[in-house]
Amino acid sequence: MTEKLQKLINDSPAARWTALILIALMMFFGYMFVDLMSPLQSLVEAERGWTPSAFGTYAAGEYILNVCGFLIIAGIILDKCGIRFTGTLSASLMFIGAVIKFIGISDWFQTTGMNEWLNSWWVAMPGSAKMAALGFMIFGCGCEMAGITVSRAIAKWFEGKEMALAMGLEMAIARVGVFAIFSISPWIATHLGQSMFGKETVVASVAFCTVLLLIGLIFFLVFCVMDKKFDKQLGEKALAEGANNDEEFKVSDIGKILSSQTFWVVALLCVLYYSAIFPFQRYGANMLQCNIGNMSPQEASNIFRWFPIGAAIITPFLGNFLDRKGKGATMLMFGALLLIVCHLVFAFLLPATHSKVLAYATIVILGVSFALVPAALWPSVPKIMDPRYLGSAYSLIFWVQNVGLCFVPMLIGGVLQSSNANNPAVLAAKASGADFIPYDYTIPLVIFASFGILALLISIYLKIMDKKKHLGLEEPNIKK
Repeated sequence: MTEKLQKLINDSPAARWTALILIALMMFFGYMFVDLMSPLQSLVEAERGWTPSAFGTYAAGEYILNVCGFLIIAGIILDKCGIRFTGTLSASLMFIGAVIKFIGISDWFQTTGMNEWLNSWWVAMPGSAKMAALGFMIFGCGCEMAGITVSRAIAKWFEGKEMALAMGLEMAIARVGVFAIFSISPWIATHLGQSMFGKETVVASVAFCTVLLLIGLIFFLVFCVMDKKFDKQLGEKALAEGANNDEEFKVSDIGKILSSQTFWVVALLCVLYYSAIFPFQRYGANMLQCNIGNMSPQEASNIFRWFPIGAAIITPFLGNFLDRKGKGATMLMFGALLLIVCHLVFAFLLPATHSKVLAYATIVILGVSFALVPAALWPSVPKIMDPRYLGSAYSLIFWVQNVGLCFVPMLIGGVLQSSNANNPAVLAAKASGADFIPYDYTIPLVIFASFGILALLISIYLKIMDKKKHLGLEEPNIKK
C-alpha cells in the first residue's frame, strides 16, 4: 500500500512531459501574440498612422498594469489559490486582451465614435493605438501571470527530476512561437488579408493569433484535469496547491523575499538582460531593414526569425547540461557577454557592411545568448527561495523585469524618433510619402549594449556570492 501511494503521476515520464507540452503550447501561442506586430511596424505606420513613439508606447502597454502592481497580486493569487485557478485566469485574460486589441486595430473601429473620442485626447497616439494598447495591457497581465504559473507548475511537476531541461524545453517551445510569428505574420497580413479583407492588413494577423489564444486556454484546461489528479495523490487541498503541508504561504512572506540580497541580485540581472532582448524584438526587423537597406519587411523578418529559433534549439541542451553538470552562474556571465557583442555589431558593423551574412551570424549568436541566460536563471530561483512562496518570488522577479520592459520600449521609441528628427534620409522619405522610413538605430542599439554591460557586472557579482554563500547555482539539479 505504501509503495502504491509513493507512485505519483509525475513519476511517469509520459505524464509529466505531456503536462509540460500542454502548458508550453499555451505559452507558445502567447509568445506569438506578443510579437505579431513586430515585423509589421512599417505596415501599421502606413495603415493606421502610428509613429515610432506611438509604436513604442503600444509595446510598453503589455507591462504597464504589471508594473503598477498586478504582477505582485498575481504571485499572491498563485501561492494562495494554486496553479489551476491562476493559470485559467491568466489564459482567459490573454484571450480577452487579444479580442480588445483586435477590435481596436480593425477597420470597423476606425469609423466609430469611440475612435473619434480616443483621437480627441493625447493626440500623439491615434485612437487605434490607444485601443490596441489597452488590449495589450490586459493581455500582458495574463501573459506575465501565465509565465510565473508555468514556472511554478514545472517546479512542482519536475521536482527532483529534469527541472532545468523541462524549463528549457518550455522556453524553447515558446520561442518557436516567436520564430513562427516572424515567419508568418507578414505572410498572413498579405495573403489572408487579401482573401478576408481585400487588402494587406495587420488585422488578419491579429485575428489569427487571437484564435490561437483561445486554443491555448483549452489546452490549459486539459492540463488542469491532470494537475487535479496529481494534487489528490499529494494529499493537497484544491486551493493550496503550492503550499507545504506544515506551513502555508502568508502575505508577510513577501517581506522575506524583498529583504533577500540574492533575490535583488537575480532580479536586477533579469531586468537588465531582458530589457536588451524583448524591447529589441519589437524593433529588430525594422532595424535590419534600416541597417542593411533595400529589404522588404518579409526579408527582414526572415532574417530576424532565426534569433528565437537558435535559442529554441540550444536551450534544451543547456538545460540538460545544467541538470547534470551545473555551472549556472557561469552561463549567466557568458550570456551577458554575447549580448553586448551582438548589439555593438548591429550598431556599428552592420550599417558599415550591409552584410546579410553578418546579420544572420549575429542573430544566431544573440539566440545563443538568449539560451544561456534564461536556461540558467529560472531553474536557479527554486534553489534560493522557499517552496511555499516560490510563486511570489517568481512574480516579484517578473515585476522588477516588467518595470524595465514597460519603460524601455518607450525610451527606445522616443530616442529613435528624437535622434532622427534631423536625419536627411528620414525627412526626405516622409516628405515623399514613402512607406518605408530609413531610421538610424545607432543610439538605441548602444543603449541595449549598455544594459548588457550592467548585466555582465551583476552576473559576475552573483557568481562571487554563490561561491561565498554556497547557493548551489553552480551545482547540478539532479541529485544522485
